[in-house]
This record gives sequence, structure tokens and C-alpha cells, in this order.
Amino acid sequence: MTEIVAVDIGGTHARFALAEVAEGRVVHMDEPATLKTAEHASLQLAWEHFAAGRGRTLPDKAGIAVASPVGGEVIKLTNNPWIIRPSLIGERLGVESYVIVNDFGAIGHAVAQMGAEHFRHLSGPEVALPDNGIISIVGPGTGLGVAHLLRRGDRYFVNETEGGHIDFAPLDRIEDAILERLRKRYRRVSIERIVSGPGLVNIYEALADIEGRAVHVQDDKALWTMALEGSDSLASAALDRFCQSLGAAAGDIALAQGAQGVVIAGGLGLRIADTIHRSGFAERFRAKGRFEAMMAAIPVKQITHPQPGLYGAAAAWAEKYRG
Repeated sequence: MTEIVAVDIGGTHARFALAEVAEGRVVHMDEPATLKTAEHASLQLAWEHFAAGRGRTLPDKAGIAVASPVGGEVIKLTNNPWIIRPSLIGERLGVESYVIVNDFGAIGHAVAQMGAEHFRHLSGPEVALPDNGIISIVGPGTGLGVAHLLRRGDRYFVNETEGGHIDFAPLDRIEDAILERLRKRYRRVSIERIVSGPGLVNIYEALADIEGRAVHVQDDKALWTMALEGSDSLASAALDRFCQSLGAAAGDIALAQGAQGVVIAGGLGLRIADTIHRSGFAERFRAKGRFEAMMAAIPVKQITHPQPGLYGAAAAWAEKYRG
């Protein structure tokens, strides 16, 4: 058994936890500590704060997930002033081995290693995710994360993609109107303009135009609250349309990647879990013409673990070093 530090760094928070890994898999993870990035000037100082809270020297091994591309000599995070230089990680944190992965890549590692108890069935046959083959992972959040996981028995490979930036493809007259409206604002309309946290506002405003209503949305957080509470009929209609578009996009991605299973990830995915079942998500996922029967045979799950990014950071280290 090997003990490591798992770290998940976002724009607002950095989460730390001690994890135990064995034979390339995470076998245990302690309760995480959540630190505000604004209260610490660097990853090293946050690391030291976490160590002080544990009252001990931390392990010399680390799996780190960051909300940023990880290539290059310098990692600059969105909405976070920390600058991370991978070449200095060993020296600054006192670790002998480490791995740095993109935050959605970490989700891929989490999906690869988590047991069935961490997934909720959404649509398709109620069977387990495949042990061999491709699993597409789609996560609406601030943007739209997309990755795919290739399983080959006891080994697997995670590939992060920019699939959230494929073109938005309208499927009915309402979506034609949404696209027409968004083309006036954006040079190009990607699916992320629809299926993401801010995307709900785009849908809502377009539906208001269709209905001839004057609306004044304060921010996307307030709109999400209205939609989930059902306190505003237009917001509820926008949320239904959001879920339908998520189903269509997830189906397109699965079709393109040759998936035998699909996982919906991200905080928004958890928030809309109940809405998904009654929104038309499954119908849109399957509606791929002559491939409808094939799409209907794909199980679609939702990851329910509260810290998949943190778990995935530990899993990425375990997989790389086969600890």
C-alpha cells in the first residue's frame, strides 16, 4: 500500500486529501480539505497549510489535477493567480514522484477506477459500464468537458479532447431560432454555447424572444435556481431544452468516439439528474437515424462521487506508477 497526496486545483478552491493506492488503483481516500485559492499565494503555500492542518510531514508522492491545459513549461489557471511550473514541483513540494493532469482528464481516471456504486443509471440498458472498449465522458459546467476512456482489461487509457467545441446542430424549429439568435452574438456557435452553465442564459433569452417576452436575467446562477425550483415557466422550458441538447450532444460524441458506454460528469450533471429523466434526454441521445438501435444499446450513467476530480488525481498517479 502506498500513501500519496491528491490535489484538485480549480479557480476558486484547491482540494487536498491523503489517499492510499495499490496495484494501480485507489483503495482509500480521506476526507478532503478545501482551501480558498484567494487565501494562499501559491500551490506550495497551500500545500504547507494542508500539511500543518494534518500535523505531519506529507507523503513524497502526489497526483495533481488542474483546471487548465497541462502542456508547456508554465501552467496558468483560469480565475486563479497561481502559476505552476511543473519542473519545480519536486523541489517546491518535496515530492519524488508526481503526475499533473487536466481536471477533466482526472474525471476520466476516476471513471476508470470507481466501482459501480458511484454511478447512477440515466438511460439505455441497466448494465455495467464495459470492461473493454470506449467510454465517452461528457461534463457540462463552466464549459463542456469531453474525454474518452479506453479500457483493455486491467489497463486503461484516458484522452482529453476539445469535443465541447464542436458545432451546435439544431434539430427542430425552436433550435433553429436559438441558433439564429446566437449567430448575431458569436462568430461561431459551438455546442458549449448551449450545453454549459452560461448556456442556459442563451437558451432562456432565445426562448423569450420567441415568446415575445421582455426578460432581465441577473446572472446564470440565479437562472439555474429558478429553473431547478420550477418557479419560472420560461426557465423550466430552457432547462428542458438544455437537457435535450445535452442528450443530442452526448449521442453525437458517443457516435464519433465509437463508445460502448457514456458517463455524464460535472456538478451541473448532478443538479439536473432528476430533470434529465423527464426532459427528452434519452430520446435525443438515441435519435441518430439508422443507428438508433445501436445508440439505444449504450448504457448512460452519471458519476455521483462527491470529489471525482480529487479521486481522479490520485488514480492518475496510481495508474502511471502502478503503485
